Amino acid sequence: MREPVTAYLALGANLGDARAALRVAVQRLRQTAGITLTAQSSFYASAPVDSSGPDYINAVVAVRTELTAPALLCCLQDIESSAGRERPYRNAPRTLDLDLLLYGQGQISSLALTVPHPRMWQRAFVLLPLAEIAPHCVPQEHLNAVRDQDITRLS
Repeated sequence: MREPVTAYLALGANLGDARAALRVAVQRLRQTAGITLTAQSSFYASAPVDSSGPDYINAVVAVRTELTAPALLCCLQDIESSAGRERPYRNAPRTLDLDLLLYGQGQISSLALTVPHPRMWQRAFVLLPLAEIAPHCVPQEHLNAVRDQDITRLS
């Protein structure tokens, strides 16, 4: 058995009932063997970045997991697929998007996975919810760099 690792996952959707899609994704994560959900941010609304379509609903969750990073990614992709996720082109609007942001202190660079997520430091829709549940993971200078991006914390 592997030693559990804390990982942070970004959740987003902008097609269909995006809030419901995120709630179902969180429930699916809770039901996945080898994953324990430990924290969940508020939901946030944000305009698409390098994408199109309606505003996104975003959140970040923290999990403790015994899964390897590639196995965790596979679980995330299975949950996306069950939500009807299609990938017709890069950054297409989506029913559900789940990204592995951080995996312990790990740094991974492969064709299938890059950790830390390569664009997370440029996106308010990732950094604000991450800072809400794990302020130690988000340096103030990164928050300052995205302060002009349009994002609203939802109740």
